[in-house]
Parts: sequence; C-alpha cells; structure tokens
Amino acid sequence: MRQRLTRALAFVLAACLTSSPALLAQQDTNQQQTKQQSKLQKKDQQEREARERARRDELPYAYKAWLAEVEDIIRPEELDAFRRLSSKEERENYIEILFWGMRDLTPDTVENEVRDEHYRRIAYANERFASGIPGSKSDRGRMYIKWGPPDEIESHPTDGPYDRPSYEGGGRTTTHAYEKWRYRNLAGVGSDIVIEFVDPSGSGEYRMTMDPSEKDALNNVPGVGLGELELRGLSTKADRMTRGDGMRLPVAVGAMPAGMSQFERLDQFVRLQRPPGSFRSLEQEVSSRLVRDQLRFAFRFDFIRITATSVLVPVTLQIPNREMHFEFAAGLHTATLNVYVRVSTPGGRVVQVFEDAIRRDLPDSTFRGELEGHSVYQRALPLRPGLYKLNVVIKDVTSGDVGTIAERLPVPRFEPEQLTSSTLILADRIEPVAPGTLGLGPFVLGASKVRPRMSAAFTSDESLGVYLQVYNLALDPATGKPSAIVRYRILDERKHDAGPDGKRAASAGSRHVDARGASALNPLANGFTDANESAQPPVLDATESVAALNHRGRQITLEKMLPLRGLAAGRYSIEVVVADHVSGQSVKQRASFTVAPGR
Repeated sequence: MRQRLTRALAFVLAACLTSSPALLAQQDTNQQQTKQQSKLQKKDQQEREARERARRDELPYAYKAWLAEVEDIIRPEELDAFRRLSSKEERENYIEILFWGMRDLTPDTVENEVRDEHYRRIAYANERFASGIPGSKSDRGRMYIKWGPPDEIESHPTDGPYDRPSYEGGGRTTTHAYEKWRYRNLAGVGSDIVIEFVDPSGSGEYRMTMDPSEKDALNNVPGVGLGELELRGLSTKADRMTRGDGMRLPVAVGAMPAGMSQFERLDQFVRLQRPPGSFRSLEQEVSSRLVRDQLRFAFRFDFIRITATSVLVPVTLQIPNREMHFEFAAGLHTATLNVYVRVSTPGGRVVQVFEDAIRRDLPDSTFRGELEGHSVYQRALPLRPGLYKLNVVIKDVTSGDVGTIAERLPVPRFEPEQLTSSTLILADRIEPVAPGTLGLGPFVLGASKVRPRMSAAFTSDESLGVYLQVYNLALDPATGKPSAIVRYRILDERKHDAGPDGKRAASAGSRHVDARGASALNPLANGFTDANESAQPPVLDATESVAALNHRGRQITLEKMLPLRGLAAGRYSIEVVVADHVSGQSVKQRASFTVAPGR
C-alpha cells in the first residue's frame, strides 16, 4: 500500500513540474529556435543550389549556340551532364567524344555521318521552312531535324475546298494552308505516323497540331462549312465545343480510325517532341610530303550559313576527263578515282574526314568528244567558324596517279545582326530539287540543285547562273517584312584587264570568293551609290525588289539564270548588291567570268 501511495505522489509531482509556466516557456523557445535554424539551413541550401545553377548557366556564347543547334536531339540527361561541366576542355571533349561519338554509326572511321546529316537538315530547314522565325525553329523544321524527310507529303500551300472524311464529320468546308507528313515508322513513336501542320495566319509559319479541325477556316463562321449531320439538322456547330476529346470536328458519321482517340493523339504528340532514341586507304598519302602531284584538278569551297555558329562548306572538285585513265570493256570506257578529304585545325586536330569513289562511264560512241569535258564532284561539310587546313587527295585506281592539295580554309563567322551573304556561286545549272528528295543529294543547297561552273567560262549561247543567300535583312516595323533592293551589274573587263588572260582568270575563279564581302555603300532612295563604282557603263544593269522574291523571314535566296546572248567574247565580272532600306546596310559580292563564242 505504501509503495503504491509513493508512486502516485511521484506522478503528481512530475506532472506539476512539467506544467509549470517557466518550463513550458523554455520548451516553446527551444522549439522556435529549432524551427528557425531549420529554415535558415534550408534557405542556405537553396541559395547554394541557385548559385550552382547560375554557374552552370553561365556558358560562353559558343556553347549556348551549340545547345541551340542540338536542342531537338539532345536528351535531358545529356543536357544536365553538359551543364555540370566547368572547363572548355571538358565541354569540347563532351561534344566530340560523348555526344557525337555516341551517335556515330561508324565509330571505326573518323567520319561521323549522323553529325553531318544533322547539320544538313538544319541548313535545309532554314532554307525551306523559314518565315518570321528561322526554319530550324519552326514546327516543320524541328520535326525534319528530329526525324528526317517524311515518306510522304500531302501539301496544300493555299486556302481551298476540303471534303471531310466521314470520321471527321463529312461535309465540305474551306481550309487554311496545311501539310500532312506521313512516316511509315519512327523508332520510339510508332508506325504509320501522320503529322499535320496548319498555317492559319497565311504567314508561312505552319504550326503542328493534334486537332484536324484547326485547318478549317470556317470553323467559327455560323451556318457554313457544315458537317453531314449538321446539314441534316441532327447536330449543330455548338456540339463541336462539347466533344470532350480535344477536337472541334463535326460529329463523326462513321467510326474513328485507329490512333484518333484523345489519349493516343496526345501520346503521339508527346513522343514526337522527345529527342530520337537512336540514330583509310589514302590517309598515309595525305600525311606524306613525298606524294607527287601527277593528277591535276580544280577545286573551290563556298560558305553557306546554317546557324550563327555553324557554316555549311560545299567542297567542289573538278577533274578533267583527260587526266583519268579509262579502261575499255563491254562497249564502255570506265575510270575510277578515290577521293580523300581531311579538314583539320592549325594544331593538327582532325575535325572532318571522308572518303568516296568517283566512277565515270563513257560510251565508245562519244568517248573522244567526252575526253574534252570534266567530271565534277561535291561534298558539303558542316564546320564551325575558324581557321582550318583542307587536304584533298585524288588517286586514279587504274594508273595509280595521285593529285593533292593543301589549302588554308578560313570559315567565316556570320554575325547575327549584320547584313551578310554567302559566297557568290556562278553556276551552269540551277534547278529546283524534286519534292520527294527534300534536300538530299550532291550539289543540293536548300531547295535547289546548284552546280558550280568551276572554270567560270561560259559561251554566248549559255546562261550565267547566279546563286547567293543574303542573311539578316531588317524587318519594316509597319509591314513586318524586309524592304530592300537587289541590283545585278555585268561589267566588260576587256578594256581594263592588264593582268592575267581569260584562262588564268578562270583558274583563279575556281578557288573561292570572300564569304561576306560587306561594302561601305550608302543606300540612297534607289538603294545604290558606290564611290568606287566603275565609270564604265555595264552591259547589264537590272534591279528587283526583295518583296517580289520568295523571302524566308530575314533571309532571301537569289537564284538567277542570266542569258549571255549578244555578249562578245572576253572577260567580264558580275556584281550583286543588296541594299537594305530599313537598316541602311548593304552587301556586295563580285565574281569574274569569261565568255567564248557560241556554236
């Protein structure tokens, strides 16, 4: 009994002590201090993480530009890993070894086909899909860069009538411009993929959409463009707003095809936004200084802007057929050349290498005449601005003859706000690329096939092809479009040529022309005044407005075939000047060529 009483008294005493006001106040103070300390620790941790994120985000411009170039194919974990790097060496190794190296289809060779194809796609998208934004940033451009050319394209570039299929509600309406791309199979996405792009504003900027009704120009106009059930009075346009599947189509007449449910369309849309999941026999001779120059050939390289930090460099080679060793069999004279091209930095680091074979088959009936001709070869290389060394080796397989060049290759930087241009290419052929090829094949620049005339020598019954891209035209605030004038001048240089003869001039023209050629012109009302302009009257002087050209946002492509009929034999030069009335800047390119009598 006494023990139970003692324990009860002890319990009461402990309860009284715990409930004392001073002790409760002390406990409350301790808890507040603990909470405050926890908040301070959490805030300090957040600040450290914010500083770390800011440090990672403080990338030099070149690496920010590279991330912009690969944003459609870089995976989130790759982006996070790259942002954690802190030194230039780490980033360069990551780009070359980890990022592109992991995508290389032929890791046992120096050439990286995936990297080359990626930059070719960017160049094509900028040429083909640009509007108010660069083509590579448009929805069509991003899909093209990610997934490549579609297997089929259904293009409707203008507004027009449209008969809806039954699953879209039937009936006839009018549509905005739109395109449908079909892919038979996309890894990680599925089979029979259809992507629809719509241009509701008529600006040329097509938006990717999940809703087929977005192309319906009459969707919000009462009483017109009705579906089949709406025409029968069994439904109204208001019913389109209550479908619940994310589309505003008329009520379907038949069953929906596979893949049209809301969740399937959303799943496909999300998958399309993700980065794709997958993707030396002459070297001793190019490294040796003892190779004899037995096989002669001409070459040139041009500079076409892809992005602010990447340039497409088409390398064109022309080999006289007489330099080749032909073998005769089965009525054909056949010659085969192996081509090896290497691009390296001044320090010796190889950045591009490729090997290829050129085979020329000539029928016996035309063989002697064809011997006076040439064989032309071209390969386009994506490079960053900077100074490189270009080595080319051509070897005749039959005779063993070898020709080599080692040339300085200065790839220019195209400043983002400066009016600049590509090289001026004098061509013997400029023609549109077949729609199904979408920028593939030799001599293809964007949407055109441009074959340079390496000798820059033409006859008076031919046409002079002129190809030039102009970048960074300013937009008129009132119209949102460029306002500029293009001028073409052909000058007769025969009376002013105290230097090389026509043959030597042609040879010099086969090398390269300055990539940008920005001039100090002061455009006046007509857009042209040049203090250094020759007083000699031109044999051709023509102008045209950029508004009449097919411009893509701030970029235009000049493609002209100028007849040379009536020109006397001799040496000439052509000037192309673009004067931007909005920015007040001008750019001028000039190239020489020769004209011989026609047949």
